[in-house]
Amino acid sequence: MHIPDGFLNTATAAATYVVSAGGVGYSIKEANKKLGEKHVPLMGVMGAFIFAAQMLNFPVMGGTSGHLIGGALAAILLGPWAGALIMTCVLIVQALVFQDGGITALGANVFNMALLACFAGYYLYRAVVSLMGENRTGTLVGGFVGAWASVFVAAIACAIELALSGRVPLGVALPAMAGVHALIGIGEGLITAVVLSFVMATRADLLQLQKV
Repeated sequence: MHIPDGFLNTATAAATYVVSAGGVGYSIKEANKKLGEKHVPLMGVMGAFIFAAQMLNFPVMGGTSGHLIGGALAAILLGPWAGALIMTCVLIVQALVFQDGGITALGANVFNMALLACFAGYYLYRAVVSLMGENRTGTLVGGFVGAWASVFVAAIACAIELALSGRVPLGVALPAMAGVHALIGIGEGLITAVVLSFVMATRADLLQLQKV
């Protein structure tokens, strides 16, 4: 899903940079208020896990790629603000060191995979849990739904950005990106549910961190 250099026009790249900078800045402000020292080790572990998971890429179309995101899992465990910061750090390292995603497109990639994915995934997770109850079933179903939606929403945003830039017609980009990522989202949902199940069995207290 990383967008490389040269795929976005100046207006789209600049607009997504501005929006992403504002979102990340506000996330830093909120994270400073809500996170403590106990969150730092988990943020590091989560960042490493997401970085490794995102190394598995699936070619989609026009030079773009699809892969697991991990933003929903980070947001569920640490809250959407921390999740957005973790994802932003991962994306910056990937762009600067591994050339996975372009520098000019970094704003769009952060917007799609750090901001949209984390917040959409987290709030859908909370909505499902509020309906089903804060029990094992509610948590796992909520985690699956939130993770699936995080991938799907990010893919739709990516398709719209490519279309706005005149790179690919929306009628081509949207079905291609949404279709592939609807399937990838199932995998992400299952992985997220498995990780949450393991967390509940071993360290259930971690699920309370994002509520602090």
